[in-house]
Amino acid sequence: MEKTDLNVITGAFGFTGRYITRRLLSMGKEVRTITGHPGVVNIFGDRVGVYPFNFDNPAELEKSLQGADTLFNTYWIRFPHGEITYEAAVENTRTMIRAAVSAGVRRMVHISIANASVESPFPYYRGKGMIEEAIMESGLTYAIIRPTVIFGAGDILINNIAWLLRRFPVFAIPGSGEYRLQPVFVEDLAEMAVDLAWGNDNVIVDAVGPEVFTFEELGRLIAEKVRARALFIHLNPGLAYFLSRIIGLAVKDVVLTEAEVSGLMDNLLISADPPTGKRRLSDWLSENASLVGTEYASELNRHYR
Repeated sequence: MEKTDLNVITGAFGFTGRYITRRLLSMGKEVRTITGHPGVVNIFGDRVGVYPFNFDNPAELEKSLQGADTLFNTYWIRFPHGEITYEAAVENTRTMIRAAVSAGVRRMVHISIANASVESPFPYYRGKGMIEEAIMESGLTYAIIRPTVIFGAGDILINNIAWLLRRFPVFAIPGSGEYRLQPVFVEDLAEMAVDLAWGNDNVIVDAVGPEVFTFEELGRLIAEKVRARALFIHLNPGLAYFLSRIIGLAVKDVVLTEAEVSGLMDNLLISADPPTGKRRLSDWLSENASLVGTEYASELNRHYR
């Protein structure tokens, strides 16, 4: 299939999608986004065309994909909200995959999650695994990228840990805190996504940074960088989750989910493969200590309000 310069990305105004879009534009590529928020201010101006998801109208969704060489997919949900469930998100993505095939898209670059599996006991990881299977069975050439924790300007997890450390005298660690995670820089992820778009080989690759931390080490590193003096305490995971819900009521958001706690404690945010990212979280925190965690990053505000 002949390549074109048109690339479609889901969620160009979101965290990961924004960085992929910037990289594509810097290379002179034509970019179009399909989004759940077509009415928001277009931060890219007339350089990026904006279309709604149209999951309930596959023919219109197919039109928004016509002429595209590559579909970059960042669409997913962190937690169910209202009528948007994991099952609905999986089916929406299957609809999009079918539309991409019908529109003649050559390649799909999909942002998944480390350790995604249809056998996972956690709906988040199981749903991601189901989408991976749908892509592999679609007939599209594909690159499936499996990041761990993504950090960078605009992230949620690292920012909100810093926010909690700045504002509360105590920081609760679920369980032992010895479970590990391997953060990857968002710009490294974006570079990987764009580089993998040009090939024809089907690949599945983890996106992981060069540093590995236990959760407690991560918390103490962030506290050191932002000069927070919170006392670290270990709590039963259920109690730690309960406390996060209380904070969530105050900030009108979901601070943490039970699945996130369980996945973290099961060491699902780490890879057995060599690092694919170059940027070190410790260095990035040193350079951005005056900014990270100064404001709370709300998932609900970003995607549902």
